[in-house]
Amino acid sequence: MGKIIFLDVDGTLVDYEGRLPESAVRAVRKARENGHRVYICTGRSRAEVYPPLWDIGLDGMIGGNGSYVEDHETVVMRRLITAEQCRKVVDWLHGRGLEFYLESNNGLFASEHFETGALEAIRLYAKRKEAPGAEEMTVRTAFPDMIFGGELCRDDLNKISFVLSSYQDYLDAKEAFPDLKAGTWGGRGEEALFGDLGVKDVDKAAAVRALVRYLGADMRDTIAFGDAKVDIPMLQCCSFGVAMGNGGAEIKAAADLVAGDVEDDGLYHAFEKLGLLNAV
Repeated sequence: MGKIIFLDVDGTLVDYEGRLPESAVRAVRKARENGHRVYICTGRSRAEVYPPLWDIGLDGMIGGNGSYVEDHETVVMRRLITAEQCRKVVDWLHGRGLEFYLESNNGLFASEHFETGALEAIRLYAKRKEAPGAEEMTVRTAFPDMIFGGELCRDDLNKISFVLSSYQDYLDAKEAFPDLKAGTWGGRGEEALFGDLGVKDVDKAAAVRALVRYLGADMRDTIAFGDAKVDIPMLQCCSFGVAMGNGGAEIKAAADLVAGDVEDDGLYHAFEKLGLLNAV
């Protein structure tokens, strides 16, 4: 077995508009031809991993920021928010007047007014990522397969994301649900746009270790690529960590190598520099 490579998706494998560079496709395919394994390790649920990503030829995925692990369509690990936890969170968000969506391998399920209530946050998120056309972005373009009008009390959830009206919403959610893992995304600290609640005591690093154990492999053969703060545990647990050039200062400081930007073929050149494109 060669190296085991873990790739964050948004901002690492694809750009912030979801475009997949052809050079990244070539890098992944060539690395796998050379005997290396490649897994995506993402906050996305499986329902958000669209066919163009699978068509690259991946060995599997870690989803939900570590709550789901899959190797060649075999489920290695899956930890879910319970139906009771879901009901309590949904009731709390409704009572607070916050729009949200439920993240499941079976789909993304929007709250009743998410399409309008999340529009400003979605556009600001796109603008911060310097995505062209951010001012015209809609919720339906940002989430093309989102389900509107679906069941909101579910037992198949990886996590729940919600629009923050202020940073206090995150702090209150963290206090209200100590049995879940609270986080934010879309900015640092009080600049965050969304809060999220997921399965407690899971992260990308724990999922990486679970998959490596399942494979009977050695952590010394692992390489991780990421661009965001949530990726830092993954970079630190792997033998070698790569931060994308478009990533933040914190992940760059935690990395062994800083690659170029995702839009500038950064992934391909990093694979090349690490010898992953050379025949073993």
